[in-house]
Amino acid sequence: MNSQQPPAHLPPQRAPTLSLLDQDFESTPADYKRQGEDWFAIFNKNVPRQLDVSLLHTFEHPSVVTCVRFSADGKYIATGCKKWAQIFDVKTGARVVTLVDDLDRVGDDNYVRTLCFSPDGRYLATGAEDKIIRIWDVQRKKIKQFIGHESDIYSLDLSGDGTHLASSSTDGVRLWDMETGQNLLTLHIDDVVTNVTISPDGKFVAAGSLDQCVRVWEMERGSLVERLEGHEDSVYSVAFSPSGMELLSASLDKTVKLWELTAPRMPRSMLPARPTAGICKTTYVGHKDLVLTAAWSPDGKWVVSGGKDRSVQFWNPVDGKPQFILEGHTTNSGTSYMLRSLTHGSDFSCS
Repeated sequence: MNSQQPPAHLPPQRAPTLSLLDQDFESTPADYKRQGEDWFAIFNKNVPRQLDVSLLHTFEHPSVVTCVRFSADGKYIATGCKKWAQIFDVKTGARVVTLVDDLDRVGDDNYVRTLCFSPDGRYLATGAEDKIIRIWDVQRKKIKQFIGHESDIYSLDLSGDGTHLASSSTDGVRLWDMETGQNLLTLHIDDVVTNVTISPDGKFVAAGSLDQCVRVWEMERGSLVERLEGHEDSVYSVAFSPSGMELLSASLDKTVKLWELTAPRMPRSMLPARPTAGICKTTYVGHKDLVLTAAWSPDGKWVVSGGKDRSVQFWNPVDGKPQFILEGHTTNSGTSYMLRSLTHGSDFSCS
């Protein structure tokens, strides 16, 4: 038996190249498809089916919906569009509140590009094209502003304890103190940072950028500890796994990659002085166009991705095989969001 390790230059494992978009709906067995009035789902007939799906609500909007986020308890969903953010009740579909800044000087041209709830659901952070981060007290509709970025706010994420906020723009990544609004840390790179996420333990922040790389920084010192390379086009979305040991990245190269991280496994005193190269465990192949977003289910058992091909795909993160695909929106930039509920209890959103 040859016990030698495989050469380090071998490419990472890739998921099957056959896309569920190629699986014919009509010839798919009845148990492997679902259809509604204006949507359908096709399940992968080559793997055991473990999920089900149905349309729960359709939230109509007056303009393009640019972002969406669930509250930590899954009871509410927030959406952003032109000029305002809205919060809906997941169970009833009712609109809970509409948040509009009366002092907004940009007006109708000011799109909310990103948003996220505080862990307790009391606050909603929004980032817009006017370069301002707004922290809304949802009940009292009061606003606190964080100002410092030099361009549109592309992405926001709050730490699990609600004390820190990460933001991204053309001028890099900023870390803010939620209580004081102080800019604690600014991380610069040579290209636009498209998306940012904080690890579940609050120790690391990861970002995707137009230069095709994913970077992971240690937040306390602002030191770059991992640099993940492998995508062939810009990275538009990053997401830590619930354990914090893995990271997803979605790219304009039509793929999603799953990375194994080294830094979260190390004590701070042992973190490398120079960034290490991450390990790509799996590449998910199946989208026919740019992949714009990727996320985990709360239990870490599933990965979901959305692309310009107007499909939302669910993947098994272990082997990278697609479980099913959802289609329903008729344009790349839909005017509504469809919220679908899975039988195992997790909720996902797609546009």
